[in-house]
Amino acid sequence: MTTDTTTTQAPEEQSQASLYDLIGGAGKLRELVDRFYDLMDLEPQFSVIRALHPTTLDGSRDKFYWFLSGWSGGPDLYIQQFGHPRLRARHLPYGIASPERDQWLRCMALAMQDVGMDEWLQERLLTSFFQTADWMRNKPDTPQ
Repeated sequence: MTTDTTTTQAPEEQSQASLYDLIGGAGKLRELVDRFYDLMDLEPQFSVIRALHPTTLDGSRDKFYWFLSGWSGGPDLYIQQFGHPRLRARHLPYGIASPERDQWLRCMALAMQDVGMDEWLQERLLTSFFQTADWMRNKPDTPQ
């Protein structure tokens, strides 16, 4: 894995910095979001979550970037444009069960690796992403 020196900090600095800063700010966050949607669009293993999105991903890319900016401690770009994110309510029209949650998390994990995010930061973010993604489930899992 490539290490991005913009996120390499001493442990005491990590506890004081926002996730936004630890990620590397606006440019690195945008790179992460773009890689996430590139993977979703190109890789067959993410076809289930890709099918939940519009034909073009431009709007989804922007909204996710704006949301993650504020969520991670950077500028509240999403709230400035749309108000409170109301994540669960906004996702209710889309059937999300454990397979969709897991596919989303795999796509994000791969995107974080691809942009060279430090392993400790990947783990920290995936823990938070899992909690939110699990809460977004709105349909029962079908028996396999």
